[in-house]
Amino acid sequence: MRILLVEDEKKLAALIKRALKEALYAVDLADNGEDALFSAQSNPYDLIILDIMIPGKDGLAICRQLRKNKLDTPILMLTARNDVEDKILGLDAGADDYLTKPFSFPELLARVRALLRRKKNDKSSRLKVADLELDQVTRKVYRAGREIELTATEYSLLEYLMLNSGQVLTRTMISEHVWNDDFDAYSNVINVYINYLREKIDQGHPTQLIHSQRGVGYILKDK
Repeated sequence: MRILLVEDEKKLAALIKRALKEALYAVDLADNGEDALFSAQSNPYDLIILDIMIPGKDGLAICRQLRKNKLDTPILMLTARNDVEDKILGLDAGADDYLTKPFSFPELLARVRALLRRKKNDKSSRLKVADLELDQVTRKVYRAGREIELTATEYSLLEYLMLNSGQVLTRTMISEHVWNDDFDAYSNVINVYINYLREKIDQGHPTQLIHSQRGVGYILKDK
C-alpha cells in the first residue's frame, strides 16, 4: 500500500517514514503545500497523512481542494493543533481522521490500518482467499494453516493482490501501489517477485491462486 506523507519537520518526517516503511508501506514524502497537492493528484495513493501547518498552502486548504476535485483517498490529519475547534475544522475540510502531536507510533499505525480497512469497507484486519490468509496486524501469512515466510516486498505485493482479489491488476497499478515513485514499472522486478510469491504460495498446492493475464497483468483468485 502506498502512502503520501506531508510533513515539513525533517526529523519527524524521517521518523514517520521509517515507521511506515517498517510496517511495509511504500512512502512518498512532500514538505510543502504545492508539492503535496501535485503529488496527491498525480499518483493513486491509498492514504494521505497530512500536516496542517506546512509552507505554502496549508493542510486544510489542500484537503478542501482534494475533496473539491472528487479525490476520495483517505486523509489522516497529523498536527500540533489539539483544540476541539481545530479538529472540527480538519474534519469539516474533508479529513477522515485527526491525530495530534505528540503521538505514539503504534497509535499512528493503528489509525492507518483502520483507514485502509474503511476504504475497503472491511472491519477485519485478516484477509482471506480460499485457504490463504494474511493478517495485516501481525503481518503473518498462512496457506492451509502453514505459516509462510515472506520478505517485506513479497508481503506488500501479496497484500495488494489480496485486497484486490478477483481483479486483474496491471503492472502499472502494482508498481504504483507497492513501490514508491522512483520505481521503474518497465523493469522485470514485478515479474521476479510474482514468481517468488508463486513458489511460496502456490507450489505444492492443488489450487493455484496467482494467475497471469497475458498482456494485461496478474490476478489472485481461487477459481
